[in-house]
Amino acid sequence: MNTPVYDFIENYIKSRTVRLHVPGHKGNENPYDITEIEGADVLYHEDGILGESQRNASLIFGTAKTVYSAEGSSLGIRGMLALIKMYAEKNGRRPIVAAGRNAHKVFMTASALLGIDVKWIYPENAESVVSAEITPEKLRKFLKSSEEKPTAVYITSPDYIGNTADIGGISAVCREEGVLLAVDNAHGAYLKFLSEDRHPITLGADMCCDSAHKTLPVLTGGGYLHISKNAPDGLSDNAERAMSLFASTSPSYLILSSLDRANKTLCEGYGDKIMETAERISAIKKRLSENGYVLTGNEPLKITLCTKEYGYKGTDFAGILRKNGIEIEFSDPDFVVMMITPENGEKDLEYLEKVLLSVPKKAIIDEKMPGVFPCEQALSIREALFKPSEKIHVNEAQGRILASPSVSCPPAIPVAICAERLTENAVKCFKYYGIYEIDVITE
Repeated sequence: MNTPVYDFIENYIKSRTVRLHVPGHKGNENPYDITEIEGADVLYHEDGILGESQRNASLIFGTAKTVYSAEGSSLGIRGMLALIKMYAEKNGRRPIVAAGRNAHKVFMTASALLGIDVKWIYPENAESVVSAEITPEKLRKFLKSSEEKPTAVYITSPDYIGNTADIGGISAVCREEGVLLAVDNAHGAYLKFLSEDRHPITLGADMCCDSAHKTLPVLTGGGYLHISKNAPDGLSDNAERAMSLFASTSPSYLILSSLDRANKTLCEGYGDKIMETAERISAIKKRLSENGYVLTGNEPLKITLCTKEYGYKGTDFAGILRKNGIEIEFSDPDFVVMMITPENGEKDLEYLEKVLLSVPKKAIIDEKMPGVFPCEQALSIREALFKPSEKIHVNEAQGRILASPSVSCPPAIPVAICAERLTENAVKCFKYYGIYEIDVITE
C-alpha cells in the first residue's frame, strides 16, 4: 500500500525549498514538520494526498469512511457526538444519548457544548469507576423503559481495565430499537487485526473512534473516526464537517504522516505480530494466575492486576514496578494496567514476568470501592459547566452541585457527573480515588 503523505514530505525535504511558511523552526527542529503548503492537502477539506491516505485506511478497516484525527480519540468523541446531533436534527428528534457511566470526560463536555441530553446507564456491580458492564439484555430493558427514546447509545469498549462489551449483541438491540450505536474504541484499534476480527465496526457499530497511537505504531495524537457501511445516510457525508467543528486548523503533519505510514505497516503482516504478542501475553497471564495473581479483563494486549488480592494497593504496586524500571499505563487503589504491543518485544515481556514473579505475595487487602451510585441531577450538564463555581474541600461537598469533572487523564472518567448534587457516597468515592478538592457551583 502506498504512503502518499509521507512520500510528499520526503520529496519536499529533498527539494531544499526555502520555507517561508510556518512552523517557525523552518524544519530545523524536525524537517518532517510541515503545514498545509501547496500539495500537502487540507485535513477535513481534503482532495489530494490526505484524502488518498484516508481512503487507504478505510479499505484496511472496512468502513464507508475513515477520517484522521491528529488529536486522538478526544476529537473522535466530539466528532461522533456532532454527527449524533446532526442526525437527530435531520430526523426531527431531540438529541439524547444513552451512555455507559464510565464515559470519558470529553464525552460529557462535548455533550454540554452541543446541547445533547445524556441519560446514564449505571452498572449493577461496578469494579471501578472506569468499568460499567452493559449487556444486550440490560440495554434492551433500559431502552424499552425510557420515556423518550435516545438518538444513540454510547459505549466505551474496551474500558480502561481491559473489559470488552458484547458489541455484536448491543448493536443488534440498537437496530431493533432504531437507535445509533457509537463506540469509544480508543484502546482497541488493534482488535481489527486479531485472527477473529473484534473491531466495533465489524461487530455492528454505526461509528467508532480509535486512538491509533495507543495500540498501533503511530505517534501520540494519531486517531481515527470510522463510519460503518451500514450506518444511516448522512453520517459519512458529514464526518469531516463534524470533526472540523472542534479540530485545530493546524494539525500536526508528523502525526498525519505517522497514520499514513501505519497503513503500509498494517498491510505488511503486522496482524501476525499482534497475534504473536497476544499469545505471549496469554501465557504470561496463565503463569501469573498460577503464582497467586488475580487478573481481570479479557483484552488480549492488556495485563490488568487486581493488586489488593495480592496484598498491595495498585498505586503502591506501580511504585514497585517503577523502582524496577517499568512504567505502567495506569494505577488506582485497585488495579495496575499494563498496555503491551508488538513494539515491546520478547525481552520486555520476559523482564516484566521476571519482576512480577519476584514480588512477594502478602495478605489480601479487604478495602472495597464505595460503589458508583446515581446522584440527583440538579440541572443540565451544560448549565453546570458554565455557572460560577468555587473550589472546596470534599469534606464540605455533600449536598453541593458539582461544577466540573475533577479527574486527570488517565483515566479521565469522572467520579461524579457535572450537575449532580453530591451525596455522602460520592464524597467517599472522591476520597477513595485521592481527590480532595473539587469545583462546585457557587451558592
